[in-house]
Amino acid sequence: MLTRRTLNRSLAAVTAAALLPGSSRAEDVPRARNVVLVHGLFADGSCWSEVIPRLQAAGLTVTSVQNPLTTFDEALAATQRVLARQEGSTVLVGHSFSGMIVTEAGADPKVSAVVYVAARAPDAGEDYTALAKTYPTPPASAGIVFDGDEGRLTEAAFLRDFAGDLPPERAKVLFAVQQPFRRGLLTARTTQAAWRSKPSFYAVSTEDRTINPDLQRFMAGRMKARTIELAASHLALISQPQAIADLILEAAGQPQRRP
Repeated sequence: MLTRRTLNRSLAAVTAAALLPGSSRAEDVPRARNVVLVHGLFADGSCWSEVIPRLQAAGLTVTSVQNPLTTFDEALAATQRVLARQEGSTVLVGHSFSGMIVTEAGADPKVSAVVYVAARAPDAGEDYTALAKTYPTPPASAGIVFDGDEGRLTEAAFLRDFAGDLPPERAKVLFAVQQPFRRGLLTARTTQAAWRSKPSFYAVSTEDRTINPDLQRFMAGRMKARTIELAASHLALISQPQAIADLILEAAGQPQRRP
């Protein structure tokens, strides 16, 4: 149940983001040549397949990281290796859990802006799990099952709480390629927060049943991000790829709508 405290905190954060001059705008960010996309739990790099061609049509070089979902250090290293191959300014984009990776790896001098898509956005050293517990628990949490150290979503939770606005046949394909994650990922902490020094952008999914939408609003407001809200499930990058691509293009200094 949403408490008055969490509601007031979220509304205050959104209001602050709208009023403070530090909020990112397209004219404030350098023009980027590259985009690096990082997926979160229960997915693989192909989850960006609807966004990638829209960015490529704008002339951007796009790479989707295959996040190993083993340890935070290994996941971070996978993204850092991709960043090292980029030539010129790069927008770093994370969905869901990979917001942790964006927050840490985004400090790389090549990264010109960071984009969060219904993603975790902790501060340096912050206990994200403790932060999330100050908001009502999202339904998907109850659908995580472990086989030893490996965690997955049940099919029912995946279809209802993770990919709820996708056609069932599409959601079932995504469930079939779901990647397991290691339990230790859930307790990882970042050592720095790129959003404190880089232009930041956030897409809030208002129908999200995996990360509480009010928690998303709080994190977006705290970072003074250029924020959009989409009536979408946790998978807005698949159900509303044009809106996500447009936000990334804005972060890349190309705010014009692309085909």
